[in-house]
Amino acid sequence: MMGRGDGPGAGAAGGPTRHVPVLLAEVCDALDVKRGGLFIDGTFGAGGYTRAILDAHPQNKVIAIDRDPDAIAGGAALTAKFKKRLMLVPGRFGDLDEIARAQGFEAVDGVVLDIGVSSMQLDQAERGFSFRNEGPLDMRMEQEGPSAADIINEASEAELADIFYHYGEERRARAVARAIIEARRREPFHTTRQLADLVASLIRQEPGGIHPATRVFQGLRIAVNDELGELVRALHAAERILRPGGRLVVVTFHSLEDRIVKQFFAARTGRTPSGSRHMPTMAAPEPTFEAVTKGPVGPGEQEMARNPRARSAKLRAGARTNEPPQEPLSAITMLAELPQTAEKKGGRR
Repeated sequence: MMGRGDGPGAGAAGGPTRHVPVLLAEVCDALDVKRGGLFIDGTFGAGGYTRAILDAHPQNKVIAIDRDPDAIAGGAALTAKFKKRLMLVPGRFGDLDEIARAQGFEAVDGVVLDIGVSSMQLDQAERGFSFRNEGPLDMRMEQEGPSAADIINEASEAELADIFYHYGEERRARAVARAIIEARRREPFHTTRQLADLVASLIRQEPGGIHPATRVFQGLRIAVNDELGELVRALHAAERILRPGGRLVVVTFHSLEDRIVKQFFAARTGRTPSGSRHMPTMAAPEPTFEAVTKGPVGPGEQEMARNPRARSAKLRAGARTNEPPQEPLSAITMLAELPQTAEKKGGRR
């Protein structure tokens, strides 16, 4: 499973830490937190980025957002420590501009997004995000709405195959979907172990490779929480709320997320491909961002050794220009959708 932060043994925000966010120094540097200002941490988790931002400058303030009730409850001690400098708000980071305005702010100096499931969620068997321990097949970050079990037991074979292939990048998606349909006729799926064992019976694990169920669980988790759709909405929301010079920093953990962020920054910094004799160049709008990083920034050897979950992390960052925000990019919106959904809307992948 792709996850962010360290595993158990380290505390929630305000207590002994059991979650150290990935690329912490690089994130703080890209955000330029030492200048002072108002920042949004769109994925609060255990508060690692938020704490580092608040510690970096005595006048820094943070609007921290999380859709997980456990994360909001766990941040009570950090909120008490920093008082009016920290505003911890339940919600989705796709709404971060609306959340900031509801807190009384029309513009911010920085936004950080750490995409994916947190270590705390992975390490709690009862949340059903991981196949390492037996637990309910849940995966809901907000702990409400349709669960992973609902999708597995109710979706069609074609829908399941699309989820596993496009969101999980599982090459044997159709075979897994077919086996799930056959198995659920005999008994509905209720636990992570049921699904993991079924997938493991179909896909052989390569020596030293990831668990056979990794990609299936990833795709299912993304579908349950609409993670890619939230990412697309958050990128455009950040563009709307950042003041000129404000920084957007995004840490991703797999190729689907990174592709969306890469294409967003390419379009908004004016680095989209030029035209050809078959398709002449159209007049491009003025860039709304300037690149802060040249390509993705990854973890160093020491961080990967200390935290194996960091190995796939990529950081990209941009600084807001004076140009007004543009309309949402339909190309990256379609990247976040399954093919059938995009076709119904009249788009093509």
